[in-house]
Amino acid sequence: MKKTVIVSGCVCTGKTTIAKLISGEKNLKYVDVNKLISKYGLSEGYDKERDCKIIDTKKLNLVLIDEIRKFKEKKNSKYTGLIIDSHLSHFLPAHYVDLCIITKCSLPELKKRLEKRGYSKEKVRENLDAEIFDTCRIEAIEKRHKVKVICTDKKIQLKELVDEIMNP
Repeated sequence: MKKTVIVSGCVCTGKTTIAKLISGEKNLKYVDVNKLISKYGLSEGYDKERDCKIIDTKKLNLVLIDEIRKFKEKKNSKYTGLIIDSHLSHFLPAHYVDLCIITKCSLPELKKRLEKRGYSKEKVRENLDAEIFDTCRIEAIEKRHKVKVICTDKKIQLKELVDEIMNP
């Protein structure tokens, strides 16, 4: 059976690193949601105050569900499943998803990562607050996803953590 795994979490917590690691280790097709947003014109504008695109998650979900369906119907795929990388992926209905991985990061490390990207003080604060309040994990639980949390601070242990999460 083909699996669908989503990787969500706050900005700069290591979603892409984890998703690509799992993709390679577990032979899952990597899905970059930002590329789908561009491909299907899903951005509805730009929020200058927050310095980010405005995305309608309902429209995004329709595209993601279509991608999941097409993949599962495809015969003879070289992949055993999909891994979807986005801080918006946890908005997918749970019945389309086998596992939701939430990436977390310590606040000092996250602050360094956000500042390294050149984010404004306000954007750094907003993202630190989202991490403090555990926004992505709580929203994923509210959507009834099977949630596993992975802390990305110690890169040396990531492969072992991924193996533990993917092979309970």
